[in-house]
Amino acid sequence: MSEKGSADDSRRNSWGVELGSMDRRTRFQVNRVDATTSKGGQDAEEGEPLRGRRDDEEGSHRGSLEDLQRATSPTMLLSHTSDHDGYDTRYAKSFRHFTREALPRLDNYRNIMSIQAAYRPTLEELHNETLHGKPTNRPADAPADNEGIVKFGWIKGVLVRNLLNIWGVMLFLRLSWVVAQAGIGQGLLLILATSIVTSITALSMSAISTNGVIKGGGTYYMISRSLGPEFGGSIGLIFSLANAVACAMYVVGFCESLTDLLTTYDLQIVDGGINDMRIMGSITIMALLCIVVVGMEWEAKAQLGLLVILLMAIVDFMIGTFIGPQNDEAQAKGFIGYDLSLLKENFFPDYRFSEGVHHNFFSVYAIFFPAATGILAGANISGDLMDPQGAIPKGTLLSILLTTVSYLGMAVMSGAVMERDASGNVTELYNGTFTDCAYRECKWGLHNSFQVMELVSAFGPLIYAGCFAATLSSALASLVSAPKVFQALCKDQLYPYITWFAKGYGKNNEPVRGYVLCFFISIGFILIGELNAIAPLISNFFLAAYALINFSTFHASLAKPVGWRPKFRYYNMWLSLAGALLCVFVMFVISWWTALITLACVLALYLIVAYRKPDVNWGSTTQAQTYKNALLSVQQLNNVEDHVKNYRPQILVLSGMPSFRPPLIDFAYLLTKNLSLLICGHILKSPISQRVRNILTYKAHNWLRSHKIKAFYTHVDEVNFEEGAKALLQASGVGKLRPNILLMGYKGDWRDCEREDLAMYFEVMHKALDMYMAVAILRLQEGLDYSKVVADEDDLVNGINSIAGGGEKGVIRTRQNSQESLPRNQSFSQMSQASSASDLSAPATPNINRARVNESPIVDVGSTSITIADSDHQENKSNATSGINSRKEKRKRESKADLYRGPGGSTLPKDVLNNLTQFQKKQKKGTIDVWWLYDDGGLTLLLPYIISTRRNWSACKLRVFALANKKDELEFEQRNMASLLAKFRIDYSDLKVIPDITKKPRDSTVSFFESLISEFKQTEGSTDGGPSHDPTVAITEAELLAMNDKTNRHLRLRELVMENSLEANLVVMTLPMPRKNVVSATLYMAWLETLTRDMPPFLLVRGNQTSVLTFYS
Repeated sequence: MSEKGSADDSRRNSWGVELGSMDRRTRFQVNRVDATTSKGGQDAEEGEPLRGRRDDEEGSHRGSLEDLQRATSPTMLLSHTSDHDGYDTRYAKSFRHFTREALPRLDNYRNIMSIQAAYRPTLEELHNETLHGKPTNRPADAPADNEGIVKFGWIKGVLVRNLLNIWGVMLFLRLSWVVAQAGIGQGLLLILATSIVTSITALSMSAISTNGVIKGGGTYYMISRSLGPEFGGSIGLIFSLANAVACAMYVVGFCESLTDLLTTYDLQIVDGGINDMRIMGSITIMALLCIVVVGMEWEAKAQLGLLVILLMAIVDFMIGTFIGPQNDEAQAKGFIGYDLSLLKENFFPDYRFSEGVHHNFFSVYAIFFPAATGILAGANISGDLMDPQGAIPKGTLLSILLTTVSYLGMAVMSGAVMERDASGNVTELYNGTFTDCAYRECKWGLHNSFQVMELVSAFGPLIYAGCFAATLSSALASLVSAPKVFQALCKDQLYPYITWFAKGYGKNNEPVRGYVLCFFISIGFILIGELNAIAPLISNFFLAAYALINFSTFHASLAKPVGWRPKFRYYNMWLSLAGALLCVFVMFVISWWTALITLACVLALYLIVAYRKPDVNWGSTTQAQTYKNALLSVQQLNNVEDHVKNYRPQILVLSGMPSFRPPLIDFAYLLTKNLSLLICGHILKSPISQRVRNILTYKAHNWLRSHKIKAFYTHVDEVNFEEGAKALLQASGVGKLRPNILLMGYKGDWRDCEREDLAMYFEVMHKALDMYMAVAILRLQEGLDYSKVVADEDDLVNGINSIAGGGEKGVIRTRQNSQESLPRNQSFSQMSQASSASDLSAPATPNINRARVNESPIVDVGSTSITIADSDHQENKSNATSGINSRKEKRKRESKADLYRGPGGSTLPKDVLNNLTQFQKKQKKGTIDVWWLYDDGGLTLLLPYIISTRRNWSACKLRVFALANKKDELEFEQRNMASLLAKFRIDYSDLKVIPDITKKPRDSTVSFFESLISEFKQTEGSTDGGPSHDPTVAITEAELLAMNDKTNRHLRLRELVMENSLEANLVVMTLPMPRKNVVSATLYMAWLETLTRDMPPFLLVRGNQTSVLTFYS
């Protein structure tokens, strides 16, 4: 049989289809299901996905092809039916055994943090002919342990809480005063203006809350997942603080009302003043703390009881307006009942001087608006709602509607039955002068008394009860909201030193620690007693949250990510933007200085999170907008014509993994930093799986990020070096963001490597020049490849949790295509949000071999194994347990010794560390010698100039060396070159024109060159089969003779460089042109070896013969 036939047999065997032996096992096993099979057996059977298993794993379930054919024939399927629909009940429960595919199920789309996520087969499992690794059986779904967990519906969880917060003390004490100042007409307008702001915010919040599952954290969760951690963290912190202080304010309000009530009966605890309020406030806040700590169920029951009292008080007031005044004293105090003339009189505004302010519409609006800040009370306990997506929109919008109607109704009622001013004197009532208060101070009426509601009500004490219920319910809601939001914020670890408060207790994960913290904050403000000064600041904190909720909806609609699909459709992006602007406007209306303080707080907290760069990935609209902006910019860039003044060196560096050649990456970044594009190219000989691709990409980007290098990484696999380099040259970049320079390391092993490798290296240069790309080659005498010396910081190849503890170096060997080593269907960008700590470290490698460190950047990742070493298992294990510890560790890594470690986490020798970081550290005073030999468009001069502008190289001055045509024209050539450099505006410290480049080189230099090429020179009569007889690398006598002048020129250049530039910090020279079919790879590399051996860091550059410098403005 041919090779093809054996392959066909193998393929047939893998699918279980062979016409010969009937005892071959098949891939599609038919497991007969009895109608009497127990549920447990059924579940176990259905939980087993279809996989090719070993004989000892199959047991009695092994079937033959004959069984399969008989079972699946139409006759058999119909003959064994047990119901009238024609289905075979033996197989109806085993469909999973007929296919590898997974049916659409909710569990497959859960968040990656869920242990039930990602049970669908991977693309590799579906696409490959055979499966690798052990079957991954889906565990039977365990019933959720929901016993004891309290979850609320939309009425009890959202509507009731919002009603209690919006029907606050303002309803009973301040609404009548608002009507007195603004009149019924403007008062209604004022209430409606407030409702417009809250309604727009509620619409925006409804859109956000229905765009996916909402977890605990309420306002913070919605804003952080929409706009990102920076905005979410800042609002979450100040919103939690605002609720804690608001809790104290509501308790103080309750104590003030209670003190007033006691005063009417001449009762007091200590002094009937501030100390009484402190005592009562401390007792009250302690009682509220006990209620919330006992559990949310008790808190909800307390809220319902308070709502009943509040509703009774509202109804009591309404009934009282219809009953009218019950005695002459009530009439003398201004309560005269419904009267059309009074209604007309009170319809218009009467703004007066009060409490040190001459009021107007906006000042009254600022006082009234805090009444509407309770619309987030229900959303803030989103984690305790049965269905947050349905509960938040319904409960919030309905609560706004009911409270708006009630406020409007009670405003009209109070204005229609009560005089603005009244003396309270019954005698004056009889003579009709009780309302004449123009020249005296009256104590009663809408303007002067906050007890209007009690006066009008049918049963006065019930209004006190309503006022108590309003303040206590608001305090209770704030005491619950603040810790809930703060707990969610702490869990995300956006700020330092607060993670301790993330711990929850009990079935409901109650933030008991947060409750205690909120208690101490509240009691502290209660003991201060004077809260009027900071009340506007608290209102502005709430308004800032409203503004960002509106802006979140606007931004999501503007960025239009595919994931923005809210179920709630009744929103508009421009309405949300208007709502955000209105909130900011109201902030300044309430108090401009507190608005500035609020914005400053948000900005400061934003910058803290932005600086810390938390390792989270929430798919925010900020990320979507970043992509959209980048795409638009790249598209616009395509319409921009190229101009020499705007030339930027865009570099493709063949580095392999960035961690393999740090000096090469550092040098490339010197040229592109904050200026242009840098792409790190990685070529792999062997094919790799998609998971390994994801790992390599994550690993490379993580290294670049930790070293603060702004670059991209790309790789190609299953190609040799030449094919991979050509693919990178042709496919890297997009539009105008495309490399124009190829940067490679010098191939230091060109004399010892495989001949094909040398030929490929040479061909890559040809290909780059064919594509009109510049070519740059960097040589360091210590070498560039440190893959065998430096251990990576976090080697994530093949498994987050696959750390080997045994062995001296902790080496792991795992199959590259292993399915059990990595989470399935996940990219490493997704894995990074699951754990910010890296559980793997770098490959342990032997000491550097300086003879072979400059090999071409090919990393051979075989198809069988990848080696991973744990450099410091204990350190990584501890980091894995806490993401915050990992972030702290990363921020501590500021020294070079911490950035680079040897195998096993060992400290690198000082000389190796210095070589690694030579392009990062501050250069001592010296020179950058530029040997601008030929006009390549000016790139040979431009690149060293860019380097000299970098801070670490600012002490290095440019020295320019150029060639003269004739010795007797030396002075003329020098003047011309000086004039050219001056017009290019390039500063240099010295200019030297070489007159004797054609001078014959010394014998020692010639002998050195002969030693380089001796083994490659083709000699007649030799039959040793060495390199000299390999036509791909042999140097013929004819070639040497033809290239004799060029060779002598390069030998002479070596002598000149050794004379002038041996002490330079960097030497930059025009790269000799590798002429196609004229010079061989071996002779060309001998030229480069001659020029660069035993020299300082040496860069050979060849531009594309197009100008990159100009002296025109």
